[in-house]
Amino acid sequence: MRVRVLGCSGAIAQGCRTTSFLLDDDVLVDAGTGVGDLSLDEMARVNHVLLTHSHLDHVASLPLMLDAVAARRLAAGAEPLQVRALQSTIDALKAHIFNNLIWPDFSTIPSADTPLMRCVPITVGEVLQVGGKAIEVLPAVHTVPAVGFAAATTSGHWVFSGDTERNPAFWQRINQLPVALLIIETAFSDREKDLARRSLHLAPGTLAEELDQIDRNQRYPIYITHTKPAETGLIMEEIRRFDDSPNRPDDVRHDIRWLSAGQTFEL
Repeated sequence: MRVRVLGCSGAIAQGCRTTSFLLDDDVLVDAGTGVGDLSLDEMARVNHVLLTHSHLDHVASLPLMLDAVAARRLAAGAEPLQVRALQSTIDALKAHIFNNLIWPDFSTIPSADTPLMRCVPITVGEVLQVGGKAIEVLPAVHTVPAVGFAAATTSGHWVFSGDTERNPAFWQRINQLPVALLIIETAFSDREKDLARRSLHLAPGTLAEELDQIDRNQRYPIYITHTKPAETGLIMEEIRRFDDSPNRPDDVRHDIRWLSAGQTFEL
C-alpha cells in the first residue's frame, strides 16, 4: 500500500495543509485542505473517504472535491463516492455542510437513488473492506465523537491516531497489532497544555505518557502530526527534550520523526 501525505498541519498557513492521507489512489483518510493538491484526475479516482471526525480541518475539502469532479463522475457513470464515518459525524455533515445552505446535498444529487455521495456509518472495532484494503476503526478521545484507523499492509499496520487525548483503549488495541508505523497528533506545546487538555489534544508531556504505553517488545517509527503552525518548532523541541533525556532508559526511547505534506510511504 502506498500512503501519500496530502496534509498534516493543525491549521493553515503558507505551506501548511490540514489533515488528509491518500491510500493508493482510491481511498482518502480525512479530507482536509491537503486534498487541494490533487489533480482533477487524481480526485476523480478517489472512491472512498474515511473520516475520523467532523471538525472542519478534517472535512473542509470534501464538499469542494465532490463539486470539482461531479461532472466527470456522472459522465463516467461512477458509483457514488462512499463516505464512511461515525453516524454522529454523518449527522453533523448533513446538518451543517450538505444542507443546501452551506453546500448542496450531494447525497440527493442528481437524485436520491443515484447520488454523487453515499454516507456509510462505521463503528469502533469494525474492520472495513475498502478498495481491497482492510482498515480497522480505532477508538479516539476528542471533543466530538472521533476515531482513528489502522490499515493492514504487507509490512504491518499503518496506524493513524486521529485527533485524540489520553486513550488507553487505543494502546491496548495497537499493542495487539503488528505496527509498521504510527502517526499520532501533538497539536499544542506544553506551554499550551491547559488548552490542549480542554480541547482534548495531546501536548508533548501527555504524548510522552501515551508513548510509554507502547509494548516494550514493539519498535516502530512514530510520526508527529497536527502541530499548530505557530508552535511547530517549540513542539518539536519539547518532544526531542523528553525523548533525549539522559535519564530515560534506552528500552523506552522512541524513533520519533516529523510528518510533512508530500511524504510518501510504501508499506
